Amino acid sequence: QVRLVESGGGLVQAGGSLRLSCTTSRDTFRTYAMGWFRQAPGREREFVAGISRSGGRTYYTKSVKGRFTFSRDNAKYTVHLQMDGLKVEDTAVYICAAGYEPDNGESYYYWGQGTQVTVSS
Repeated sequence: QVRLVESGGGLVQAGGSLRLSCTTSRDTFRTYAMGWFRQAPGREREFVAGISRSGGRTYYTKSVKGRFTFSRDNAKYTVHLQMDGLKVEDTAVYICAAGYEPDNGESYYYWGQGTQVTVSS
């Protein structure tokens, strides 16, 4: 069974930073690419970022490119999403995911519970 546990969400002012983390088992970490999605109220779930199993390739949706950084900590079976320069429109539930193709949002099969990120103006 694949289990993904997110942490690090919260409330921050526009322009501020947050770091999200997602921890899983060794087997899951070594098998799958990892990704972050987000869902705002009344909106569809949106792909935010993906990272390959090796961590050598990262992908970002256009709206976060240059502000968010996705990384893998192979020793702790954890991925991190560093979010800088946050904007009000980044407010959403952020959901960790595992799948096969880091840049293909439809290839993700496993999902965490999500963590709330709220950016105030």
